[in-house]
Amino acid sequence: MTQEEFIKVLDKKGYSYKIEGDKIVVTEEFHVHLRATSLPSGVVFKNEGYIHLYALTSLPPDVVFKNEGGVHLYALTSLPPGVEFRNGGDVDLRALTSLPPGVEFSNEWSVRLDALIGGWFFEWKGNIEGIKKGRLLNLMIKRGMFI
Repeated sequence: MTQEEFIKVLDKKGYSYKIEGDKIVVTEEFHVHLRATSLPSGVVFKNEGYIHLYALTSLPPDVVFKNEGGVHLYALTSLPPGVEFRNGGDVDLRALTSLPPGVEFSNEWSVRLDALIGGWFFEWKGNIEGIKKGRLLNLMIKRGMFI
């Protein structure tokens, strides 16, 4: 999907956004529900609610999630390096089958990885007491343990 096509989708749904250089910053006051199967490069989600991208099958490497709620990407099976999750809620990647080095989770809640570990990372039996779960997950990704 091109940036122009994405802007048309946002306009049709009535979602607020702004253009910052070559970035489209989604600033919607509430949740964002999109049925798109792809996104263009240069999208930053800074909305106040959740992001529901249930049908998304591909994601460019420079998409950033800085929204206040969770991020739900149910159909996505892989992520490119460089994707950042800095959102205020959970990240649901239930169909994800690999996590390359360069993906970073700095979100407030846990990450759901059903296809990789069988559920939520905070419930994973491989967690080590005394080590923050988010730091452990990012270290494992950095070391290439999920590719």
